[in-house]
Amino acid sequence: MENESQKHLLVIRLSAMGDVVISAPVIAALRRDNPSLKITILTRDFFRPFFRDIEGIDFFTLDLRGRHRGTLGILRLWNDLRKIGFTHVADLHDVLRTKLLRYLLYISGCQVEVIDKGRSEKRMLTRKFRKVMEQLPSSMERYQQTITRLGFSFQPPTVPQRQIRPVPPTIKELVGPKQGKWIGVAPFAQHKGKIYPTLQTDQLIGLLASRFEHIFLFGGGPYERDFAECMEIRHGERVVSVIGKITLTEEMDLMSNLDTIVTMDSASMHMASLMGVPVISIWGATHPYAGFYGFGQDLRNAIQLDLPCRPCSVYGNKRCLFKDYRCLQQIPPQMIFNRICDLLSKESSTPNLE
Repeated sequence: MENESQKHLLVIRLSAMGDVVISAPVIAALRRDNPSLKITILTRDFFRPFFRDIEGIDFFTLDLRGRHRGTLGILRLWNDLRKIGFTHVADLHDVLRTKLLRYLLYISGCQVEVIDKGRSEKRMLTRKFRKVMEQLPSSMERYQQTITRLGFSFQPPTVPQRQIRPVPPTIKELVGPKQGKWIGVAPFAQHKGKIYPTLQTDQLIGLLASRFEHIFLFGGGPYERDFAECMEIRHGERVVSVIGKITLTEEMDLMSNLDTIVTMDSASMHMASLMGVPVISIWGATHPYAGFYGFGQDLRNAIQLDLPCRPCSVYGNKRCLFKDYRCLQQIPPQMIFNRICDLLSKESSTPNLE
């Protein structure tokens, strides 16, 4: 009979960034309760920092622009993987590329399980009429269920505790050591149905800059960088854009020093959650019921409007039925600002029992 030390699990999650972040606490829990199990994660090299606190795991880096590009690339990837000698495969992604890969690994002798994404449940949640407004299993729960079906038992992940890391040198040069309250703002996302409008974001940043010591703007891409730099000019030295200035690891280190961060339904919400930072999240076309809420976050800090049309999408990629994205347009910056002040006020009034 095969013992645990002879088993080698391949965990597949190639993207998107937020979904990869969500997998980290699950892998940590699996490693905690199965110390002799060999675990390899198949993902992009850029995502390695999310797993930096988990000891004893290996990575196989996906090269989508070179060796592993296209159908022939998948065959090369399979050939590379089968030489390692995996016994079990957990496909936490379930897209065309991983469907083919897991089939090839299956016929090579691996025991394979694939995530149940609950597509029918999510369609009922997001359909136009007679929406079924019920909390669905979280992505984290679906990941754990997939791995458990392979025969590996482990307790649910523990909520990450705040571990304040050193302020990245680049940030320290810009603003010095931490003094006062540091607030993060990450108003961007991949799809328009999850992006807070720029006019309201401008107003929110102005409110925050008038009250708190430093406001750090997070994001990626040329447009987001340009917008954030405009906010620096418009609102003064208290506003600092970190877009394109620090690495992903440094971004996580900076997040660990924030008193709170405002995010959308995006990777930033999950990154901050991984660092144990309280998040004020803004929800438009999507909804926490779909199972993507930040791990360990207080649902009372989810800012959303009760509109009959929402949620209309699981990922925020559908065009607005009314063409005005009222689910986001009608959220006033003052509401978000007040929630931040309330959160920080409660935290400062909570006695330190350590």
